[in-house]
Amino acid sequence: MDPCLIILLSFLFYFLGSSLYARHIEKLFEINPSEKTPAYTKYDGIDFVPARHWLILFGHHFSSIAGAAPIIGPVIAISIWGWGPSIIWIVLGAVFIGGFHDFSALCMSVKRDGKSIGDIAEDVISIKARVIFSIFILLSLILLVSVFAYLCAKTFVTDPHIIIPSLGLIPVAILCGLLIYKFKKGQGIVTVIGLLLLFLLILLGEISSLPKINIRIWILLLLTYAFFASTAPVHMLLQPRDYLSSYLLFFGIGIGYLGVFISHPSIKMPFYTANSSPIWPFLFVTIACGAVSGFHSLIASGTTSKQLPNQIYAKRIGYGAMIFESALSVLALICVCAGIKDHSTLKEIFTKGGPILAFSKGFGNISYPLLKRYGLSIAVVILNAFILTTLDTATRISRYVFSEMTGIKNRFLSTLIIITFAGFLSLSGKWRAIWPTFGASNQLIAAFTLLIATCWLMIRKKPAKLTLFLSIFMLLTTISAIFLQLKRYLRNGQKALSFISLALIITAIFMSLEAIRALRRFYKKTDRIKI
Repeated sequence: MDPCLIILLSFLFYFLGSSLYARHIEKLFEINPSEKTPAYTKYDGIDFVPARHWLILFGHHFSSIAGAAPIIGPVIAISIWGWGPSIIWIVLGAVFIGGFHDFSALCMSVKRDGKSIGDIAEDVISIKARVIFSIFILLSLILLVSVFAYLCAKTFVTDPHIIIPSLGLIPVAILCGLLIYKFKKGQGIVTVIGLLLLFLLILLGEISSLPKINIRIWILLLLTYAFFASTAPVHMLLQPRDYLSSYLLFFGIGIGYLGVFISHPSIKMPFYTANSSPIWPFLFVTIACGAVSGFHSLIASGTTSKQLPNQIYAKRIGYGAMIFESALSVLALICVCAGIKDHSTLKEIFTKGGPILAFSKGFGNISYPLLKRYGLSIAVVILNAFILTTLDTATRISRYVFSEMTGIKNRFLSTLIIITFAGFLSLSGKWRAIWPTFGASNQLIAAFTLLIATCWLMIRKKPAKLTLFLSIFMLLTTISAIFLQLKRYLRNGQKALSFISLALIITAIFMSLEAIRALRRFYKKTDRIKI
């Protein structure tokens, strides 16, 4: 099949979803442009700060959700099941489930003073549901911080050329934040200055020759950065840095798609590959972020809802960013299927460097008419910038969840506790023992978020059949995947993974039963519950 036709069909679905389906979600959650957002009603100058422009917040949200996962998942899925089933789930999953999931999480949080999705669980389900769900979220986030600190440190050790552009983005972002918020300079000129400096950093990184530093030292340095970045005022670093980072990704996506239309390559991978692992449920869990991801609800209800300047922008940011991320996954799929000569070569690249190397090589080949030999290096710089973004955003959200759970309001103490646990997992390498279950736990968070949205709508006497169907589908898919994984872990004698998988199944059953009880309580009352 022609890659250009795949792109056009995918974008047609994206357009219809954004113009028709997302409008339906807006009505469900009663978007009101005249209602003040938590960024104003709870302004504190640290976490609750309205973004100067919706594009700045879009940049933060998109950069935070679009790390390496929307590339890694689809590339792995292609190598196992082929590109056909992968592209279908990437596009349809994002349009009908992922966009709904992200948008609803943002809307619920904005309507509830910027509370996290875990805290909202108490409002619509029960205190027990909130406690269990919040603990589950916190443990997942600490694992994520530890893994991303390790992965970023590993890329710095393997390729020192990306250190300067990756870390140099931090002072550039601070400068841009000062220019926008302190000196009130125009967004356009500040954007140009930031991008020019970023371009110079990439060139400097290419010609520099830095000594290799031990990976453990890099992990400590990155965790120290995450501590300060996640406690700093959100508009001084997080907003401008993620905004500038998003242009990196926009540039990469634009160049990639343009390269496809210029070089007009053919797809060399099979449409479908028979495999011992069934498409359902494993393909859905493997692709994850490219179609739907529970982590997105943590971003939407964690940092984005606290910076949204007006509810009118919720659709553009909540639904729109998910569509852009899906478009990134489509590009990753085409880069691998049309940029690598055959399936056996893909397997060989996988063995040497994994899915990120496979994407980078495919991107380098696709974009060669435009970027020449720099395509592969630029792809790695872009990916690493987003790993850094996810690292400190996940740390900040962990602080929010921890503070909500424990009542500890001191942001420095809360963050220090989070960083300590994450550092232990990262430095000791113990994250390796539990990381295989992260994909399933991430999808389980998405299922729970949709379940919470179902209760939210039903309590407000809004149509919730669609949301209920989506939550049931995600619950059944994820629980089935975890159950099949559990059987394999038990056969292989992997006790830690077996225990975690069993705990995930029990958590899913508990949350489902609590949601059913909450709805029964509601229907027994004569008055509408006000929350």
